[in-house]
Amino acid sequence: MITVNDLSMVLAAANRSVTILDRITFDIPAKQTVAIVGPSGSGKSTLLGLMAGLDRPTTGSIQLDGTDITTMSESRMARFRREKVGYIFQSFHLIPTLTAIENVAVPLELSGVSRAGDRAAELLDAVGLSDRMEHYPVQLSGGEQQRVAVARAFACRPPILLADEPTGNLDSSTGAHVIELLLALHRDSGTTLVLVTHDAALASSMQRVLSLRDGRLESDSLPACSEFLDDFSAASPGAERAPSSNRLSSDSFPTFGS
Repeated sequence: MITVNDLSMVLAAANRSVTILDRITFDIPAKQTVAIVGPSGSGKSTLLGLMAGLDRPTTGSIQLDGTDITTMSESRMARFRREKVGYIFQSFHLIPTLTAIENVAVPLELSGVSRAGDRAAELLDAVGLSDRMEHYPVQLSGGEQQRVAVARAFACRPPILLADEPTGNLDSSTGAHVIELLLALHRDSGTTLVLVTHDAALASSMQRVLSLRDGRLESDSLPACSEFLDDFSAASPGAERAPSSNRLSSDSFPTFGS
């Protein structure tokens, strides 16, 4: 589903070259959930942005669903991204002059989906916002805005969902709700889910963890052992394991209709 091969990103700064990513290679099969972790400045968000086709690497290649995106034109990449990739930003990136339902309808309308408003309403109902559809972003809480962003990312039923620090701007309880929502929608839709996080508990809920350091892939592992969580929490002072009472079951959320 996702193949990253010998990927490097080098930027010029003050008459010198700065290596952001250094020859990274990995494969992610369809329907897997993956956390990308590492200290600040390790290249996590840069890697995720490259995987979404938001920027181009200096060298190497990225294949999404069997298609090499590193050679695509901007216009073709935009079309491909609408069909194949949902992207969730840490800061929501909702359009402030549009209501919640209008924000979710944007990618559907761009893709030529008929009855985009009905589909957007279905999506907002699926994330528990059926009573907030006509509200503007400024009228929504941070957690509600992120749920709108989740609904928008899932709007075109993409096979790949990428999320950059999806709980970074949320309190722990709201963040736990958003993550359980992502996992529930992943289970219902069979989406390949890749997210960047500093949260050890969130990383532990993924099937696989890719750890970056200084732009290199330091480890590729399963997160089930407590040793990983202890080491990761020590490296990320603000990251704490969410209490079990904050964890929801997939039954807490309605499923998407077909």
